[in-house]
Amino acid sequence: MKICVIGTGYVGLVVGTCLSEMGNNVICVDVDEEKLKNLEKGIVPIYEPGLEELIKVNVAEKRLQFTSNLDYAVKNSLVCFIAVGTPQGEDGSADLKYVYQVAESIGQSLNHYKVIVDKSTVPVGTADKVYEIIKSKTDIDFDVVSNPEFLKQGAAVDDFLKPDRVIIGSNSKKASDIMQELYSPFLRTGNPVIFMDVRSAEMTKYAANSFLAVKISYANEIANICENVGANADMVRIGMCTDKRIGSHFLFAGLGYGGSCFPKDVKALIKTSRDYNCSSKIIEAADEVNNLQREVFINKILNFYNHDISGKTFAVWGLAFKPKTNDMREAPSITIINKLLEMGASVKAYDPKAFDLAYKIFGNKIQYCKDSYSALLCADALVLLTEWNEFARPDFERIKESLKEPVIFDGRNQYDPQRLKKRGFTYFCVGKRSL
Repeated sequence: MKICVIGTGYVGLVVGTCLSEMGNNVICVDVDEEKLKNLEKGIVPIYEPGLEELIKVNVAEKRLQFTSNLDYAVKNSLVCFIAVGTPQGEDGSADLKYVYQVAESIGQSLNHYKVIVDKSTVPVGTADKVYEIIKSKTDIDFDVVSNPEFLKQGAAVDDFLKPDRVIIGSNSKKASDIMQELYSPFLRTGNPVIFMDVRSAEMTKYAANSFLAVKISYANEIANICENVGANADMVRIGMCTDKRIGSHFLFAGLGYGGSCFPKDVKALIKTSRDYNCSSKIIEAADEVNNLQREVFINKILNFYNHDISGKTFAVWGLAFKPKTNDMREAPSITIINKLLEMGASVKAYDPKAFDLAYKIFGNKIQYCKDSYSALLCADALVLLTEWNEFARPDFERIKESLKEPVIFDGRNQYDPQRLKKRGFTYFCVGKRSL
């Protein structure tokens, strides 16, 4: 099938590459010429396991190409995915100007029937507006469908190639049949393609992400109560998640959620509910708890030093919002490092993949270290913010020798408090009393 994907950000690049991997001819479109040249060479601007290799293979096989010529891409495709950014506005709403600009360009380029697919996460009613914009530019027949993505950063390639389900919002049998054919190779294991009306599909993405955000915030709120009453949040989580009605996912205590999806989608759903005069107290509470969770962790550091960290140096392990990605959007590290700097401390940081993006945020305000252990040298404490695998079993004796004091603030509950106490560490985590 001939496909174009407009937008080569995180979603567009994964979608276009994986569709080409299944034998489709895919044209990826972007306005950034330098980025396109790099992609043709296999230089990928994001870190996602397996993605770079797939891009190189499919470019070599001529199934995947990159261009800035949207008109060419649309004219030579049957299915056109809109995967441009929808940045968050100050009021929490999704900024749809790029989606609408693309819709206008598509309308000017239609040469025969096409399926226009909203792949970007967009508020309910966006597909209707996209249809109106395209219709105002052409008399040629087309359909607009909603096909929300459910890609976890760090596992996006597998998520796309082996999806739990595919959601298709369509009011046209012709468009539905084409989308069914497009996705059929990905669903041979029996996982479903779920067809529904367009607005329900648009709502499903926000509802799913906001529910997961609620679970994370609930787990963190329970963890904070556990810590204060002397319970162990890890034990409570195990007791909860073995209930099959609850499950084990997204119940780990930590620093809250970050990244490009949950924070933006939660705020967008809150904004939508307000626009329609609906109550969203549970979702609003999840957003509030998530923001407070970072303050709770910062206060652990400040309380230990009697609220005077001026002149202290902190070794920070992890900058990305989660492991297996270089994404810094809404990362807890941003809030925490900025607070440390504001209070007069210095920061030496290490992350396996996120240095380039971190530098755009912090510039020369922090020191970037070549490995995890060099960040520890002459630091007053270790602050662990991202649970990369390489941080899971470190050399604790080396940590102890490198730090001025054997103090660890662990925002991801990676270590055993009792074992660290026996090794002579002062250890702070989330959801358990400090030792």
